[in-house]
Amino acid sequence: MYSTRDQFKNLEIDTIGSPTYFPTTCPIQNEYISSKVDLSIIIPVYNEEENIAELYERLCSILSVMDKSYEIIFVDDGSTDNTFQEIKAIPDSNIRIIKFQRNYGKAAALSCGFKKSKGDFVITLDGDLQDDPKEIPRFLEKLKEFDMVSGWKVKRKDPISKTFPSKCFNKLTRFITGVKINDFNCGYKAYNKYVIKNINLYGELHRYIPALAYWKGYTVGEIEVDHHPRIHGESKYGAGRLLKGFLDLITVTFLMMYKKRPLHIFGGIGFLLGFSGVIISLYLMVLWIMGVKIGDRPLLMLGILLTVIGAQFISLGLIGELITNSRNNDDYIIKYDSYEMENAR
Repeated sequence: MYSTRDQFKNLEIDTIGSPTYFPTTCPIQNEYISSKVDLSIIIPVYNEEENIAELYERLCSILSVMDKSYEIIFVDDGSTDNTFQEIKAIPDSNIRIIKFQRNYGKAAALSCGFKKSKGDFVITLDGDLQDDPKEIPRFLEKLKEFDMVSGWKVKRKDPISKTFPSKCFNKLTRFITGVKINDFNCGYKAYNKYVIKNINLYGELHRYIPALAYWKGYTVGEIEVDHHPRIHGESKYGAGRLLKGFLDLITVTFLMMYKKRPLHIFGGIGFLLGFSGVIISLYLMVLWIMGVKIGDRPLLMLGILLTVIGAQFISLGLIGELITNSRNNDDYIIKYDSYEMENAR
């Protein structure tokens, strides 16, 4: 981008002094990167101020020896500490910064990063230093065989309160979705560009990106990756994610089978219930014609109830069809976007 601090100040960009620990192996370019790069690295961060500088240093030590143009996209998911300032203090033209108005969650951060990325290949990793950037070349090599590649933290450096539930969910997800990988929760993943441009993330669906990609018809691979213990900061995921994870699995299963045809599931249920109600009603009508009193029979209420509920399910399916064809899932607000500043120049 620009090679001197004065040039940064002339552009009226806030700077906080370049820390002395930034490596010299990651040179500052004289021009903005072109609209197309070889590699985009997307890093969602939330209150990771103590990890930013070291993460950048580790990335540079790998990227500086790779013969690829790249961009590093930090998506600040509404941090309340100095994470945003730490990122802005890095004098590197390869860095792109997006800051959300508030904390919207990892899925929103990844979705935004996907849309902003310009690379032919995309790497996602967490900002807590538990993912090792040295794995990037291995991911890129594996992308020659698969459309996307997921990391597998074989020796996970987390407490059992996180590892045991994760193993259970991985087994359940593997069984339900049919995707034969071992670690759905790992945030360290690699994609060909065409994959991320066709995946729509919202809510908490980032855990099941491999399943969503597989459902789209893409091939999904996996490599073993090193996992480091967290040194700075605290984990952002508590016990509440267990229930969310299970509900998300139901969502993914529904999306994989009925996203584009919600009437098939709701209409199917509605038809069965409604048809049962009609059969019961016809049976009672025959009895009534034969002179049998049916006004005080519970079966009459059941028949009416099933018919009404059946009609409601079919209506629900039709409403789902309307929502499916009209909904825009971009429900985050961007407070700061270095892309917009770049284009303004």
